[in-house]
Amino acid sequence: MNILDKDNKKTSIYPFVILLIIIFVLSFSLGRYPIDAKTLLKVFLSKILPIEKSWEDTIEIVVFQVRLPRIIAALLVGLSLSLSGAVYQGMFKNPLVSPDILAVSAGSAFGAALAIYFSLTTTGIQAFAFLFGIVAVALVYFISQKIKADPIMALVIIGILIGSLFNSFVSLIKYLADTEDKLPAISFWLMGSLSGVMARDIKAVSIPIFLGLVPLYILRWRLNVLTLSEEEAKCLGLDAGKIRLVVIISSTLMTAAAVSISGIIGWIGLVIPHLGRILVGPDYRVLIPTTILLGGSYLLLIDNIARTLTTVEVPLGILTSLIGAPFFIFLLLKRGRS
Repeated sequence: MNILDKDNKKTSIYPFVILLIIIFVLSFSLGRYPIDAKTLLKVFLSKILPIEKSWEDTIEIVVFQVRLPRIIAALLVGLSLSLSGAVYQGMFKNPLVSPDILAVSAGSAFGAALAIYFSLTTTGIQAFAFLFGIVAVALVYFISQKIKADPIMALVIIGILIGSLFNSFVSLIKYLADTEDKLPAISFWLMGSLSGVMARDIKAVSIPIFLGLVPLYILRWRLNVLTLSEEEAKCLGLDAGKIRLVVIISSTLMTAAAVSISGIIGWIGLVIPHLGRILVGPDYRVLIPTTILLGGSYLLLIDNIARTLTTVEVPLGILTSLIGAPFFIFLLLKRGRS
């Protein structure tokens, strides 16, 4: 039996596609302005067909300018964090790895905090968060290359150190920030939210997310090699080092872009890949599309809860922690011995 086919459950991804479509449609009907499915369909079809308008202008504004950008943002952020977590867990051969293992979230947090401290616009905050996320991972990678020992262990150690360094910078900025204005803004950004996402933000982050997603999806069958040793990979005629570099670059682009518009949202990149493996097995040829669909559906569902649970929107990072931590404890108790 081919090693790449081992433990593959051959599960179809179509149920996950249907789940995503259902949550996507229901997301439009939730909120202060409920929209029924019939009206929603007419509003969308009116953009391509000559349909007589029977709805208020407010409905159209809510659909296209408020909810659609936020829904797309939730899908993009969810799939980016989930996919990054899945490939990193395989690359580092560690089920406890998350997308911020190489300090991308810490770097993005510092960039956003710095931009808020200097009173930059929303675009400036997103740009700083994206750039410093990439800078943090670049530092981790180039410093780890100077260590000739185990490359995986070097990445982990340097990632922890660089992440701690950037987190210290964030704490320093929070200490110096104005307690009436800038400190609350920094704290809220760090808790994660999609409340301010607009169409232009989607256009800005879709490019790096697409550039990161496509290589990982195309090479998904090769990602199984990362779970093997260097010697086994060479026997299969594949260069694990080059594949590892592609994973790092692609995951960094996706995570940095996602965090730049959402803030820090934890647990998605840790829990969703585990759920995917339970449902379809560890083969990345099936796990990659499953993780993409589950990650987008999960964050979209969480965002719906965040904006409808109370009159004041709950930060996404709080909800993902409240749900993710107990779920992961359950997984550990259930599968801990194996």
